[in-house]
Formats: sequence, C-alpha cells, structure tokens
Amino acid sequence: MRVSKKTVFFIGMIALCSLVFAQQVQRQSTNTSSKSESSVEEEYLNDVDGVVMLALATSDEYDNKLVAMQFLENAVDNGNINEDVMKALNQLAGEGIHSRSYTNGRLMNNYPDIRRRACLALGKVKTDEAKDCLVSVALAESEPMVISAAVNSLGEVGINTNDEVVDAIAFANKRNQILNPTSSLASEVIDCYAKLAGKTENKKIIIDSLTRIAADYHYITPVRSKAIKLLRQISGTSSSEGK
Repeated sequence: MRVSKKTVFFIGMIALCSLVFAQQVQRQSTNTSSKSESSVEEEYLNDVDGVVMLALATSDEYDNKLVAMQFLENAVDNGNINEDVMKALNQLAGEGIHSRSYTNGRLMNNYPDIRRRACLALGKVKTDEAKDCLVSVALAESEPMVISAAVNSLGEVGINTNDEVVDAIAFANKRNQILNPTSSLASEVIDCYAKLAGKTENKKIIIDSLTRIAADYHYITPVRSKAIKLLRQISGTSSSEGK
C-alpha cells in the first residue's frame, strides 16, 4: 500500500510530539516537586501543540495549512496563545502576499480562504502584535474578503495608536474603491470606524473616507446610508468637541 506524504508527515509529527513531551515531563518532574503531574502535562502539551501548528502552517501542503488553521482557531478560542501560535497565525495571514512560493513563475500558495480565517482569529488575540499583522495584511492584500476580515478584526482588537489603524483602513478601502468597489468591504470599514472613532485623534481621516463611500453609487444603498448615518454622528461629535 502506498503511503501519502501527508500521512508520513502526521506520523512524524505525532512521534515528535511524543518524544518532546516525554523528555519535558521527565525533566520537569526531576527539577520540580511542587507542580502536580496534571499541570506539568497541560503546560507542555500546549508547548507541543504550538510547535506542531507552526510546522503545519509553514509546510507547502494546502491540506496541512487547513489542519493548522483548525488547531489555531481552537487554541485562540481556548486562550492557549503562545509564541508559536502567533508565528503560525502571522504566517497564514500573510500566506501568498508576504511569503510567496513560485513554480515555473506561477504563485503556488495563494490561499485567500486561509488568510481570511487567520485574520479573523487574530481579531480575538487583541494585542499590538495582532494589530501590526492585520494592518500589514490590509495594506498588502488585494482580495476584498481578506481585507474585510482584517478590517473586522482591527475593529475587534481596538488599538489605534497615533491613528495608525484608521489611516491604514482608509488607504486600503480607497485603493479597493478605485480598483474594485465592494459593498461588503465598505460595510466592514464603516463598522470598524464606528468602533474606533472614539480612539481617533484626527477624525478627518474617517470623515473623508465615509464621505467617499456615501457618494459612490457603486455601493448598494444600505451601505451608503450606513456611511451617511455614521458621518452625521461623527461630524456632530466633532462639532460638540470643538465648542
């Protein structure tokens, strides 16, 4: 029977995990008597999971990246976030835009669905590192659904130091508006502005962006109406603050 590369890979990963885990538990039990066996096991299983996820995320196989993404989503949901998990999420969020693999001049690792899921997972991390990765994706990405996910997550993260995030979002949407105006992306941009408006020093960035959306008939009416509504709210707030 012929064994696939994927099967060999997973068998190797399982063997590696078992070896690492056994060595770490033995070392910990020797050096520490105060920790319970269960807490030691949980700590090192988390470390091993991170190593496995990073290995899967950086492999060339699309299916391995899917498996990595499932592991990462579970890790984030359970609060098991470590350095390897963040490296894997950053890798997958930039797969095909920051890290590219070519064969005979053809881009082989353009996986927008993977990038989208990685961006959504980063939105639950809510750290500066997650914010930086999402901003980078929003500025470099060309797929509207991935930009939408990055924008959505930037709103969830909620960090906007020196207006960096709203500036990046305005640039990304303006570029998309010129090349490929997409109502779903514009809607996410509006929602993100609503979340970050209170953390924005120069609200003119948001006001100008909302004005362009409201006046662009490439967007569906509900999106333009939502832009006008938020525009009025922010303009009213800005006027009140100026008095």
